[in-house]
Amino acid sequence: MVTRGEGVLLVLSSPSGAGKTTILERLLDQSSDLVKSVSVTTRKPRSGEINGKDYFFVTEERFHELCRTDQMLEYAKVFENFYGIPKDFIKQNLSIGVSVLLSIDWQGAFHLFKLMRKKVVSIFILPPSMEELRLRLQKRNTDTASEIECRLAEAQKEISKRNKYDYIIINDNIDKSVEEISSILKKEKLKRLKKKLS
Repeated sequence: MVTRGEGVLLVLSSPSGAGKTTILERLLDQSSDLVKSVSVTTRKPRSGEINGKDYFFVTEERFHELCRTDQMLEYAKVFENFYGIPKDFIKQNLSIGVSVLLSIDWQGAFHLFKLMRKKVVSIFILPPSMEELRLRLQKRNTDTASEIECRLAEAQKEISKRNKYDYIIINDNIDKSVEEISSILKKEKLKRLKKKLS
């Protein structure tokens, strides 16, 4: 009988506008043993976002109740809103060989490194340049000029944490970035299978 290795907790972080969401969607479309972790958040849904698919949208009171009852793997406050990762979903998938893709900021990633470093594979996605990042944020048409400046300042802070990640990729081409991350995931899963069989 062929055994499956344990799933990988694949952490993707990047500044807002670096292309992480597009990469994430492509990765999920082309892999049958990779699922997206749906985070819980207190922020309001954006246009087109679906509760339970994009995020679990909850009140701040409910969010704190989930934290108090130990139902969150990790949580953080970002841009005045709380974000957290439900614990059971991650553990159940990893145990059956399904990898879980997490799109989180560096605070959440660093907390996960402390909690379960051996299960985490972390990738930081860089934009080709800060100027390109500014253009991408402007093209989205979701933020005011002052919000874009705030995001760019935050991006500098986030980028300064990149060397704590296992891998860094520069997203100057979506297809290439998706291919690189897919290769990393395959390599890391094989490493875990080898350990399981030895």
